[in-house]
Amino acid sequence: MSAVVYTLGVVFFFLGLMASIALHEVGHMWPAKKFGVKVTEYFVGFGRRVWSVRRGETEYGIKAIPLGGYVKLVGMLPPAARDAGGDPDHPQRVRASNTGMFTQLVADARAAEYERVGPGEQDRLFYRKPWWQKLIVMSGGPLVNIAIATVLFGVLIMVIGGPGPATTTVDTVSDCVIPADRAQQSCQPGDPESPAAVAGLRPGDTITSFNGTPITEWDQLTDLIRANAAGTARIGVERDGRALTLRTNTTVSTRQSLDNPDAFTEVGFLGVGPTQPIVRGGPGDVAATMGRLVKLTGAAMVDLPARMVGVARAAVGGEREQDSPMSVVGASRVAGELVTAEENPWRTRFSQVIGLLASVNLFIALFNFLPVLPLDGGHIAGALYEALRRAWARLRGRPDPGYVDIARLLPLAYGFALVLIVMGVLLVWTDIVNPVRLQ
Repeated sequence: MSAVVYTLGVVFFFLGLMASIALHEVGHMWPAKKFGVKVTEYFVGFGRRVWSVRRGETEYGIKAIPLGGYVKLVGMLPPAARDAGGDPDHPQRVRASNTGMFTQLVADARAAEYERVGPGEQDRLFYRKPWWQKLIVMSGGPLVNIAIATVLFGVLIMVIGGPGPATTTVDTVSDCVIPADRAQQSCQPGDPESPAAVAGLRPGDTITSFNGTPITEWDQLTDLIRANAAGTARIGVERDGRALTLRTNTTVSTRQSLDNPDAFTEVGFLGVGPTQPIVRGGPGDVAATMGRLVKLTGAAMVDLPARMVGVARAAVGGEREQDSPMSVVGASRVAGELVTAEENPWRTRFSQVIGLLASVNLFIALFNFLPVLPLDGGHIAGALYEALRRAWARLRGRPDPGYVDIARLLPLAYGFALVLIVMGVLLVWTDIVNPVRLQ
């Protein structure tokens, strides 16, 4: 059964991520078509075509490598300047060049832009659109991911909700004593009965005192139990409107340190868990969560190059950190582990997977806003630079400087794309041979 649940978790997350990628590309395609840009391809995935269908001038489909997607907007690159042999009014006339490897790459890229330009379609080329239309088209994809993340976090916080502060009412009573540092988390023959079970505590009991000390908060009770070691315990409870005093002896057990969750210590143990009512938030809580995660995601992107060193070590047998960067493969595996965590209720498991998908969408959006080609942010930066350059020329009474030629940055774009490919392959390989494990 757990294998089936694991598989369902993986598939659910993977399909959610593919849907997010597909909607990201719709965020580019829809405004592009509204502004009259010729769109010839819309694909989820890269590599070999798995399935496609043509509707009008656009081919829609799926490709074999599910690591992203793309929309082909015709005319992303302007032709070479007039003095270099190109003609902005007739972009199909592009000068061939063989003066160097990068020059040839740029010339080939320019030529490829106009292979599907028909007569009278010059005004449909992307580069000829006003800067504000370019900005909307290229921002559309990341903004869709932000919208998806906002909706998912809204569902988590405002609809599903999460556990609020622990109350003094008992929710669970342990049947036996299991050290926290032991791998198995179920009672086995020979395990001693828990002090709470010996005392006769029941779910629904409200603990009012411990060894004569009135109890008002669960954390207060926890501190008293841990400090009691193997001493006598008199527990005042309220059950069905009646006040009772239950007696037992706490036992010393290995528990997680309150100061360091990764460390263990010997403390007093009773064996009860608190009731935590489900609390739902409002739009302000969603906004606060998004703001906090934007800061954390930004910091993670800054640290990404250094973190990839750890991924490379893990790929050859080193230890994989719990908060290591992951690929689609790794994130899907984590989703599978989250839904099979039997110690958590189904509400928590489902919420964790939804939260993971929301966080990935937020990362996709912020990463794509980086002002580097071939990311969306590189084209956004180009559109903004074009607007500033033309405005500055008007203020100074100078001639219109024309469109920004982002083709000149293609060598840098190719280099950055190569880095992204290497990182992607490394992450996928490491997620297969040395994945992040939650259990």
